[in-house]
Amino acid sequence: MGWLRRLLRRPPLLHVAGDAGAGPPVVLVHGIASSSVTFEYLVPLITDRHRAISIDLLGFGGSPAPADAAYTIEEHVAALRRTLRTLGLRHFVLVGHSLGALISARYAAVYRRDVSRLVIVSPPVYVTPAEIAAPLDRAAMDGYLRLYEFLRSNKEFTIRAAAGLARLSPIKNLLDVSEKTWNAFVLSLEKSIESQTTVSDLVQVTAPIHLVYGALDPLLHPAGLRIVENLRGVTAHKVQGVDHVIRPRMARVVATAIG
Repeated sequence: MGWLRRLLRRPPLLHVAGDAGAGPPVVLVHGIASSSVTFEYLVPLITDRHRAISIDLLGFGGSPAPADAAYTIEEHVAALRRTLRTLGLRHFVLVGHSLGALISARYAAVYRRDVSRLVIVSPPVYVTPAEIAAPLDRAAMDGYLRLYEFLRSNKEFTIRAAAGLARLSPIKNLLDVSEKTWNAFVLSLEKSIESQTTVSDLVQVTAPIHLVYGALDPLLHPAGLRIVENLRGVTAHKVQGVDHVIRPRMARVVATAIG
């Protein structure tokens, strides 16, 4: 009956990690196994004209990690919605990075009146391999899904590998896969990234959509990107020489997309 308890309870309030600047609000939603530090290079570029509000996702950063959370896209969106309503936000630019981009796409599809513009950064848009015609693209998509299954099934390896990547990151504390975040990481990966409806969510978004991604991003599948780039209302920004992380060059492009 855990599903019934989750259905009846109020979504938890998320940690508001940053609230700086003045002007039209911009809500910043980070990706999996990270926190609001994701936007370290972006926030200073927009606070001269916007109120920048950084939110830690359910299970990450300073936000709660309920023991019975399933970390579905619906739960992430519900917690984000309650938090933003508590802040009195009704109309804002929504910026999501990585998993945060998928959550933001669903939010903008469901709560259309809230979002004046949607900016999705480095979105891992995946479809089932059977939906892809090109054999190489189909094999690559299957490879991503097998990799994620491996990471979920090999806890010690994944935690060690993430710690190594974190030491190389240009942003301190950018990646946190640990005992504390393991449950949120594994379930968010399985329920919100591997099992996703991002393309159909984006089709329902009525606000202008800006897609920003790095040309060197190893986590993005070309077939998924092509689908998003060809959707109505999407403006794509491909940033050369950049990977998955919002480094200064990408931050400048995202700031321009925000307006």
